[in-house]
Amino acid sequence: MLSGVTLRKSFSIACAFAAAAFGEPVASASIVERVVAVIGERPVLWTELLRRGAVGRVQIRMQTHDPNVISVQEQEMYKELLERMIDDRLEEQQADKARINTAPEEIDRGIANIAAQAQQQQGRAVSVADVLDEVRRRGMTEQEFRDEIRRQIVEGKLVELRVRPRVRVTDQDAHASYQHWVQELREREPVDVRILAVRIPATATKAQVEARSALAQELAQRARAGENFCNLVTQYSDDASTRDTCGSRGPQPIASLMPVIQDAMRGLKVGSVSDPIAVDTGQDQVLVILMPLGEAKVPAFDEVKDEMLQKALLEGLDRARKQWLKELRRNVYINVRL
Repeated sequence: MLSGVTLRKSFSIACAFAAAAFGEPVASASIVERVVAVIGERPVLWTELLRRGAVGRVQIRMQTHDPNVISVQEQEMYKELLERMIDDRLEEQQADKARINTAPEEIDRGIANIAAQAQQQQGRAVSVADVLDEVRRRGMTEQEFRDEIRRQIVEGKLVELRVRPRVRVTDQDAHASYQHWVQELREREPVDVRILAVRIPATATKAQVEARSALAQELAQRARAGENFCNLVTQYSDDASTRDTCGSRGPQPIASLMPVIQDAMRGLKVGSVSDPIAVDTGQDQVLVILMPLGEAKVPAFDEVKDEMLQKALLEGLDRARKQWLKELRRNVYINVRL
């Protein structure tokens, strides 16, 4: 059975433990009760929303101390959380109709899984007691935490019962997931690229611009013809910081490169030489010639086919669940007052 703890990507508790980031406790304040939404005939109270947002508030305060930024981020967090609470209520109604229950032992296993995930990611021992201590430190009671795990388990059971029959995964779906995964992998994995930079000063005349452009074209052709790229960098590059490293700044994620260089890198094979690419530095223009040295090692599709089928299934379930919830909303009175 697919776990709701696995399916709910937006739930942050497991991620918070795995990151092992510790923030300040949320300050207490007087609370004025009010209704923030009505679902059918049942209200959602502001205090309910506050309780569910405890972990989110701590995470926001861990990232910034600017009160204006905190206020904006919390408002967005509450809006998203309220939408999720509406979905939870709709799923509770469906669970009641289907007579779906959750035993305490299932909740215990869910918490143990979170501890195991945190242990694997942190590389140190993490017990269930550690997880519960962190829950309390982040402003939730153990019962509130167990309620959240219960909701996710119920969601997983509902997805299996009501959503899974709507999803059929094919090899084509797996190939599509593989292509997306490869792109994500290449975005994350460090790449090493040599750059030969030919600067064109902002004050250059038309003749000077043409001369520098012609030089860049010539250098690209000479590199393609087999001339030593490092020698060309040493002799001609205007980037003094990389003249002694053959034009390389060392391995770095492709996402950290300038967008125009990223686009060029995606079309280049290792060891090939690009045409001169115009890069605007804000002061001068630079014509850069690229030679990629390495890229992410990507396994063949057949090596990861099972994983890609599972990835395609989860993506399909997520889409189908959203559609199912939209259908449920059409048949229920919902009034958001936040």
